[in-house]
Parts: sequence; C-alpha cells; structure tokens
Amino acid sequence: MNIGITDILWVFILAITLLPMIQQRSIAEKRLSLLRRIETRRHSRVISLIHRQEAISFLGIPISRYINVEDSEHILRAIRLTPVDMPIDLILHTPGGLVLASEQIARALQQHQAKVTIFVPHYAMSGGTMISLAADEIILDPNAVLGPVDPQLGQYPAASILKVLKQKNIDRIDDNTLILADMAEKAVRQVQDFVTSLLLDKMPPEQAGELAKTLAEGRWTHDYPITCDKLRAMGLATVCTDLPLEVYELMELYPQPAQQRPSVQYIPLPYDNGKKPPG
Repeated sequence: MNIGITDILWVFILAITLLPMIQQRSIAEKRLSLLRRIETRRHSRVISLIHRQEAISFLGIPISRYINVEDSEHILRAIRLTPVDMPIDLILHTPGGLVLASEQIARALQQHQAKVTIFVPHYAMSGGTMISLAADEIILDPNAVLGPVDPQLGQYPAASILKVLKQKNIDRIDDNTLILADMAEKAVRQVQDFVTSLLLDKMPPEQAGELAKTLAEGRWTHDYPITCDKLRAMGLATVCTDLPLEVYELMELYPQPAQQRPSVQYIPLPYDNGKKPPG
C-alpha cells in the first residue's frame, strides 16, 4: 500500500481538526465528574455559572461571556429538576450581565425551599452579586469579591446620567440625555426595589432598604470590589473559608485563551507551612 504526501496531508488536517473537539469533550467530562464529586459530598444539587474566556474563539478573537437569558433558562430548568428539600450549591464566577436574566435566577433561588449556597472562587460582580444576595449563605475565597449592582445604560452608569440633571441647567441638556435620565431613574428604582425584596428575609426592612440603596445608587464605580469583611459589615451571611477544593479544580478546567508567553508562572505544588521550597 503506497502512502503519498497527499494522504499524509489529509491525515494531518483531520487530526488537527478533531483534536480540539476531543480535548473539549475530555474537559467537559472532567467538569461533570467534579460536579458529581461535590454533589456526593454535600448531598446537594450543584450548578455552575462560570463566565471565562476559553480557548474557543471566532476568527481568533476570544468571545466575551456574561449572564444572558440562555443562562437563566438553563439554571431555572436545573432548579425545577431539583427536589424542593434538596439544597442547591451554585458555583459563581461572572462579571455580570443582563438584569432580566440575573433577576430570574435570583428569584428562582430565593423561592427554593431548601438551603441555597453560593460559592465564589474569584469574583461575582454586578448581576452575579444580585444572584448571590438571593442565597442563604455566600462562601467566598478569602480574596474573592462581589460588586455593586448599580444599573448601566449602554456605556454609561445610570447614576452618572442622573447626576447630569443635578449639575447642569435643564435648558442646556439635549433631549436624548433627558430620555436617558428618565430611563436611568427607573432602572435604579427597579433594581433597588428588587434587591430590597431579596434582603427582606435576611434583615429588618429598614436595613434591607438602606443596603439595597447603597448597592444600587452608584456610590462606587461599577467594578468596586466588595470584600468579605465589607459584606459581613453589611449584615450578610458570608463565610470566607471552607471553599471546597473541587471548586478551584473546576476553575482550572475553564482555561483562558492560549498565549505564546504565559503571564503568570509558578511551580504547581503546595508547600508545607514552616518549610522552605525544595532546592
């Protein structure tokens, strides 16, 4: 049997075409195995909502991920498939996303009768914070953070649009800005009311309303990090330890796009306390 250069070339093309698919299938199986391991140990339904750029892109450009309606549809279905007396653990890593989708997820988690726990290994900002507020308990890595939930209108924070009305004569404001300001006022009020409803079963009404206002009024920039200590001071049931090791392992299975030169390097071995690195 003669094998020519053309045959070798076709085999090579087939291999490089199938290899990424095989790798993705292997990673997906490892993810499911980790979720099952956590479920077995905690006797709960484990759901992951992780938005991280993977080595999948369109024309070489990494695809940005955020909370969307498709996410809410999947999570709502997972909650419907969960017995009412079974706890839910949600592993959350997201920069935020659509208010509608975030509210749907938060409302469904709040209505679940058994305990709901949110695990945050790194950050859950904006809509991710809104979802976290629906949980009975939030467990973070000691360095993980949540963020404000102030709504954004396009590229502008709603609070900043409203500030224009206070600092500028209305006769000098164009109609488009006035329309945006009207929408911004409604968006802030709607988010504040919803966050208050999430907090009412965790604290007195007055405290819930004040905390909702703090998170939604635009007091900080949208990427302001709210640490575990600050969350505790706000009266939330927050734990900064006991994050399962499997959660960190799961995050490793959501790789960032491959680079020619890694930005961070280290020897991936734990060092015992009080002992120097080998060498």
